[in-house]
Amino acid sequence: MANDSVEPDGEPMGIDRILDVKVDVTGRLGACNISMREIIEFEVGTIVQLKQNAKDPIELCLNNKVVARGEVVVVNDAFGIKITEMVDQ
Repeated sequence: MANDSVEPDGEPMGIDRILDVKVDVTGRLGACNISMREIIEFEVGTIVQLKQNAKDPIELCLNNKVVARGEVVVVNDAFGIKITEMVDQ
């Protein structure tokens, strides 16, 4: 059985091995619970009210796990998140 903590050449594995691994990053604005009846009635212009307050921080998620919170900013005509808090794991 091979030792998973060393490279094939016998050198110890370092963090460099995972630094280029891609993960899904999501900014989560808020959530709500609504009935299927309401969803079926959606049309252009429908407003869905979230439970989140307008001044509450946005959650930054990696692979659907919250890792930080922040505020929405505009960067070159695109939205971004300025991190204001790291979430302890």
